[in-house]
Amino acid sequence: KLWSEANAVLAQANQQFADDADLLYEQSMMLEKLNQVDEMERLLRRVITLKPEHQHAYNALGFSLAERNMRLPEAKTLIRKALELSPGEPAITDSLGWVEYRLGNHIEAVRLLREAYRSQPDAEIAAHLGEALWASGSPDEARRVWGEAKGRDGSNDVLRETLARLRVDL
Repeated sequence: KLWSEANAVLAQANQQFADDADLLYEQSMMLEKLNQVDEMERLLRRVITLKPEHQHAYNALGFSLAERNMRLPEAKTLIRKALELSPGEPAITDSLGWVEYRLGNHIEAVRLLREAYRSQPDAEIAAHLGEALWASGSPDEARRVWGEAKGRDGSNDVLRETLARLRVDL
């Protein structure tokens, strides 16, 4: 988790290899870890300009906005574009489910998050699905999903933060 050091290496690489979309994307992910959201967004928009088919850039920007509960209609548009470029991709479906959750569309959020979790039962998707279920009045199912995820990857930061924030003890 040496985000600052990784960012410095990537910044140097981006100077040497200007306009390399993949390097710019990787640096944007380090900037997100460092909570430098404006710079992260600038780099992701540059990636999208350089490589309009880069579904991960659309998804990362949309998810980052949704995670921060900012500009949710724009976040949804970005994530839908990513899903158009990569239909059925579980991580992107998870992002769309998360933005629907943030928009208060809990039924659609649960549907999308269940779909993503069935395709890729990882801890971060489980954290999102569990939270949507919890907010939708299905705490037993939420606990079951979180328990499965904790059994597979109890050290996942998103899962741990979700459980702590909601004060859920498994």
